Formats: sequence, structure tokens, C-alpha cells
Amino acid sequence: MNLLLRVAVTAVVVFSLQVRAESPSMHEAAMIVFKPLPTQYDSAENPVTPAKVELGRYLFFDKRLSKSQALACASCHDLARYGVDGLPTSPGHKGQLGRRNSQSVFNTGSHIALFWDGRAKTIEEQARGPLLNPSEMAMPDGAAVERVVRSIPGYAPMFAKAFPDAKESITFDTITQAIAAFERTLVTPSPFDTYLRGNEKALSEEARQGLLTFMSLGCMVCHKGEGIGGGMYQALGFAVRVPSEFMVDLGRYDVTKKEEDKNRFRVPSLRNIEKTAPYLHDGSLKTLEETVVFMGKYQLGKDVTKEEQASIVTFLRSLTGQLPKIVAPEPLPSGKDTPKPDPT
Repeated sequence: MNLLLRVAVTAVVVFSLQVRAESPSMHEAAMIVFKPLPTQYDSAENPVTPAKVELGRYLFFDKRLSKSQALACASCHDLARYGVDGLPTSPGHKGQLGRRNSQSVFNTGSHIALFWDGRAKTIEEQARGPLLNPSEMAMPDGAAVERVVRSIPGYAPMFAKAFPDAKESITFDTITQAIAAFERTLVTPSPFDTYLRGNEKALSEEARQGLLTFMSLGCMVCHKGEGIGGGMYQALGFAVRVPSEFMVDLGRYDVTKKEEDKNRFRVPSLRNIEKTAPYLHDGSLKTLEETVVFMGKYQLGKDVTKEEQASIVTFLRSLTGQLPKIVAPEPLPSGKDTPKPDPT
């Protein structure tokens, strides 16, 4: 464990030993380490407007944006299931399985970057990836996506309304900007947010004790901020080397080619973690309970007791938020030039 992380962990352990879960100092510390969610994640480069969000909703559910026309963004990111599909890795074009577990699209505006390896810097950039990935939606290029959208008559007025100043309203950029604008509104406030805004009773006594345990063990060194994670990169097996099967995926090294980035991943957000099993980049851990023990051992070098495990899980359940009411729209009618499904 490096010196700075040792200092951070030691400091929080010393502090937590001096307070109780229901004490004012514990509440004050939590409000410093964590932050409540905003109502949405705005962007100066891609302003969130009602017209853009509504257009993005249609595109998010439209399967014609995939080569086979069998997959939409919502296929892997089921909004009724907290933005995931519940599978270790997701099936894409021709049933090909992805390399990594599909992460939730909720509350992603707080993340330092998107994807496990951080290869997309913004939500807008992330929205482009699955459309063109040959193992996912498999469209050959951005121009092919444009052709599909332009061939559907109902989209033209929606794009004109969403992008009134654009010389050409339907482009690959505006398509992905609309999807991203919709995703920027996918926020799930939880009891923990109410707690962070000053209402200590928003969490049960057991959940507050779980928060204290979470901080005492040092989990909050990586899992902090709005996302309770998502704000930094960390090596898997930071404290104790993980078994060899977890070392196959080189993580962020695939992006940077830096030796120090081997097996490093963006720390996942713990928002709605109770609802987004399975866990880890490969989806190999099935339950929250076993994941807490795994992370304690390999990331913190600690043997988490049954009592600590149960306490932390109780706190993590307080991070389950309220899902926004989003109805999948009826697909807009295809036009005479809309391409047919291509399963090849």
C-alpha cells in the first residue's frame, strides 16, 4: 500500500474510533467525504434541453441503430433494472459476448471517465462506442448510423427542434449528443442523499453503523464523492495479489500502454450497487456479500468479519435510489429507405 493511501486509511480509522455512528462528527465527516446527487448532470458543451432529452429517449430504445436491428442501448442497460442486464457479460451482435460486465447508465455524470478502462472521457464519447463496436451494435461507421436515422421520417422534426442552430441537424455527433443528454438525466436519489443534505434520520441506525464500518475499514478512500466511486483508477489486487484468473484483463493498460496501468480499472460507483449484480469487471462475483469480503481482502488487505460484512451491506442498500419514471416509446415508423436488418 503506498504511503499516501496508508496515511488516508490510518486517518479515517483513527477518526472513526473516536465517534459513534449517530454522532454529529460522523455526520459531518460523511458530508465532507461524499456528496449528494444533483438533479441532472449538465454539460456546457452539450446543454441538456427537454427536446434533446426526448429525442435521446427515442434513440436509446431504437433497435434500428444496430446492424441486426435486434439491439438498442436499452438492451444492455435496462432502465427498469437499474441500468444493467444482470449478466456477467452482455450478448451483442450475433450473440457475441462482451469482454466486460456492462455498467449502469445511471448517475454516470460524476465519473472521471466511462467504461472500466476509462477510454471515453465524456458521456457523449461513451455513447459512440457501443454503436460502432463490432461485438455490440456493430454498425460499420457513423455514416451508416446517420443513414438509418435520416431514413425514419419522424426523426427529422425532432432533430430540428433539439438542434435548431445546426447546419445539418442529423449527424453522428448530434445522434450521440441526444443519447448523452438523455443519459445525463438518469439520476437516482437515495436515502443517503437525504442524509447528506442534513437529515440524519434518513438512514436507520443500522445503516449509519454500516457507514461507520465502511469508513473505518478504509473503503471510502476509493469510494467517495457523488458516485461513491467512479472518481479514480485503482489496481485490482492493490493490497494482496488477486488469483491469476483476474489478471488476464489488463484494464487501463489497453488504453494507455503504461506499465503502471496494468490491471487498473476505474473504481466502480456504489450507487444502486444492491441492484446491479454481478460484480467486478468480469461479472465473476455473484453477490454483494462475497464482493465485500473480496474487496476487503484484496484491496485493503483485511479479513472482513461476518459482522462487518453485514454492516457494510446494510449501508450499501441505503444507496439504492428512486428510479425515474421512463416509458419506452413506440418506435417511429420506418421509411421506405430504412435499411433492413443485417444479421451477418
